[in-house]
Amino acid sequence: MSPARPLASRPLTSHPLTSHPLAAILLLVGLSLAACGKSEAPDGDVAEATEAPAAVLTDVQKAALLAEMPEPYRSADLAKGEALYAMCRSCHTFVPGGTNLTGPNLWGTFGAKAAHVAGFNYSDALKASGLTWDIATMDKWLENPRGLVEGTKMSYIGMKKPEDRVALIAWLKVNTSPEN
Repeated sequence: MSPARPLASRPLTSHPLTSHPLAAILLLVGLSLAACGKSEAPDGDVAEATEAPAAVLTDVQKAALLAEMPEPYRSADLAKGEALYAMCRSCHTFVPGGTNLTGPNLWGTFGAKAAHVAGFNYSDALKASGLTWDIATMDKWLENPRGLVEGTKMSYIGMKKPEDRVALIAWLKVNTSPEN
């Protein structure tokens, strides 16, 4: 058996990324997601997104925020909501002063008008929607953003399971509310 040749000296057809198409796809997806965490700095350089440390709530504070919500949100599974937020994290931050990424920072969203984050480039459709981010509107948005606001830039296809939307909305309310 001949010794292995360094990758640079191998023919392109025997390179691991060309002989394993799935590896190439995973690499491209990973690089695309990594780009979501960067934003253009005013001087044109790409700056790494930074996020202020999340405010840590006590169980009493979380319970108080949940108690203000109607059922089924009041009894939602916050751990499940946090796990579901992982899908949002590549495009959104959620803390005071958090960076706008592909999507806006979500801090202070509940009770605010749609397109409220200064400096974020919203679609004209969302700016003109007249929506206020309450629980019912957020539920419709998460279910089908383009169904609620035709022409939105948000590329997310929607969360179909009502129980998942309940958990995510409850988690977002507890973790993005200024009254924290």
